[in-house]
Amino acid sequence: MEILSGIATFFKNGGPFMFIILAIGVVSLAIIVERVWTIGRASSIDSRKLLRDIEGRVQQGDIPGALGVAKQVDGPVARVASSVLSSDHNNDDRLYNAAESAATVVLPPLSRRLSFLGVLANTATLLGLLGTIFGLTTAFSAVGAADPAERSAFLAAGISQALNTTSFGLIVAIPTLLAHSFLVGKVDTMVEQVEEAAARIVQAVVRRPRRVA
Repeated sequence: MEILSGIATFFKNGGPFMFIILAIGVVSLAIIVERVWTIGRASSIDSRKLLRDIEGRVQQGDIPGALGVAKQVDGPVARVASSVLSSDHNNDDRLYNAAESAATVVLPPLSRRLSFLGVLANTATLLGLLGTIFGLTTAFSAVGAADPAERSAFLAAGISQALNTTSFGLIVAIPTLLAHSFLVGKVDTMVEQVEEAAARIVQAVVRRPRRVA
């Protein structure tokens, strides 16, 4: 109960900007949870093992078998592989175009809304600073107009508002920035995996053994 009471007092003394920062924190948390779920599902697949299985079948000349392996998995690498293996195997340009087209489709959804996290974190920080300025301005204005006996109370309230707003802005901004960096790193890793998979599968198809009728 003391912890909850302390949080309530902290929030109340922070002034009106606390509500805006809280809203930003809630929106940021919702985006983080949704992105962690989406990116986590996509990255949970062992892309290297999948790529080895597909390459092995292609090198044996078993394109239908490689396509079947790719279609059993739902992920960026598998979808790019399926697109390549479904393309014209005797036309190198079409293979590369199929890989690029599939990558263009599967990669953008992974980074969707991630840019919002950086904007929200910066906004929370700036609102904290704005609340600091607002609190100090209010404090000094009240001190100048108040009776000498009440000046210390007004000054303390204004400084409390200023510091609480800054603290809350940073409390929201720092985890949001860390989550943004983590998720961007995960997406970059998956982009590299997709690009590597596309290149290796195209090369495997091009160099596959030809079956003689």
